[in-house]
Amino acid sequence: MTVRVMLISPAMNAALRAARFEGDAPLDRSGRERARAAGGAVPEAGLTRSGPSERCRETAGALGLAARTEPALSGWDMGRWAGLTLEEVAAAEPAEVAAWLGDPSAAPHGGESLHGLIRRIGGWLDSLGGPAAPGAGVLAVAEAAVVRAAVVHGLRLSAEAFWRLDVAPLTLTELSGRSERWNVALGRPLTARTAG
Repeated sequence: MTVRVMLISPAMNAALRAARFEGDAPLDRSGRERARAAGGAVPEAGLTRSGPSERCRETAGALGLAARTEPALSGWDMGRWAGLTLEEVAAAEPAEVAAWLGDPSAAPHGGESLHGLIRRIGGWLDSLGGPAAPGAGVLAVAEAAVVRAAVVHGLRLSAEAFWRLDVAPLTLTELSGRSERWNVALGRPLTARTAG
């Protein structure tokens, strides 16, 4: 059965502004205000979910969603690099950063490899497109890396394509289809025209 999966990237916060590796922190005032303003543009869905990060949960709440936390939508586990910037890590561990950027199966930070992230998110995505697929679709607030991994999996792209996808805050990415066959509509801003 075909299912519509709508992924909203969370609003801005201080960690995102500083380009920190998945630094889990609350939304800043601007992010909270923008999420509240976008609440009327959120499409309807049969199931609403949120990644477990504070940023995702708070964005879901500001959008007016009663979203259940979905552990499978956890952000990319960056191990000991969590909370640091790429610049900080590159200065301290240049060889490890080069390995991480060049090999999708590498996890020099002690967390999750890119292949691992794509497999995890792909498994969640494919579990939605089976015979018990929700008719009205699934809407989830998920970290940008999760959205990128879903697109890579859905379109069967190489893992390297992950690095070429940009997901802006408070944008909607839609996947429609089923396990093994997905179509993608990328990164539309949450405005009145995305409703419905």
